[in-house]
Amino acid sequence: MSARDQSDGTEPRWLTDDQLAMWRGFMRLVQRLPAALESQLQQDSALSFIEYHVLAHLSEQPELRIRMSELADVANTELSRLSHMVGRLEKRGFVYREPDPANGRYTLAVLTDAGQAHLEEAAPAHVARVLDLFVDGLSPDDLRALRRISDTVLARIDRR
Repeated sequence: MSARDQSDGTEPRWLTDDQLAMWRGFMRLVQRLPAALESQLQQDSALSFIEYHVLAHLSEQPELRIRMSELADVANTELSRLSHMVGRLEKRGFVYREPDPANGRYTLAVLTDAGQAHLEEAAPAHVARVLDLFVDGLSPDDLRALRRISDTVLARIDRR
């Protein structure tokens, strides 16, 4: 059986030329946009893209705290990797960890005043970069379509 054969005997589906061009363009975007945002964050605030994302998410939580397991989901990373990153943020005084009072089996990450202040200093330049590279280049209709497309694809990912 060749690589093109499928176990059920049907022919595999392939991307059309237009679909392949769209896919390759999208993959270039997925690879290059985070790198461009990371570069700005590193230069301006000594934060990685994911560290900024974690601090921003913490800043939006009630009482500025969230379970580490939930934060790992938000950051799309394994709990062990998140734990190492939170450890680095702890050393900088931006977060600390404490047992979850509702269930001691869980650990909470808590944003400190210093972490909030650093985030507030980093946010204007980061948002300006997001606007410049992404939002300002798209029409309102493009942005709505992108949101709809993102929601559709993410729902398909989440159901698998």
